[in-house]
Amino acid sequence: MAVVDTSVWIDVFADHTGRKRARLLALVGDDEIRLTRFHQLELLQGARDEREWTTLASYLETQDYLEPGAATWTDAARWYFDLRRAGRSVRGTIDCLIAQLTLEAGELLLHRDRDFSTLATLRPLREQWVAW
Repeated sequence: MAVVDTSVWIDVFADHTGRKRARLLALVGDDEIRLTRFHQLELLQGARDEREWTTLASYLETQDYLEPGAATWTDAARWYFDLRRAGRSVRGTIDCLIAQLTLEAGELLLHRDRDFSTLATLRPLREQWVAW
């Protein structure tokens, strides 16, 4: 299974040629795609109009989600804290939570967000930058 970040979905949805969708499908292969509720939140808040909201909401209702446990929140905060103490930072805590959920599930995170590469310097996060 692979977790596909919002940073990838935005490019896939905006590409009317279908090339980025084909690239994503090639990367995922036979694996299932999983999301977090944070991806659901980010994608829905980016809807441009009611039609797009309805289409996205319907699609997202059918997806498989990684759900946080009680320790997920503390572990994600620790990741942020440890990075800051090491003199590095990420732009937001949501990326820490996405990374922690992906790490807990032992899955690959496909992304186009430099914060995940930074997070992977402290924990064994399986992550891959998606190059188009």
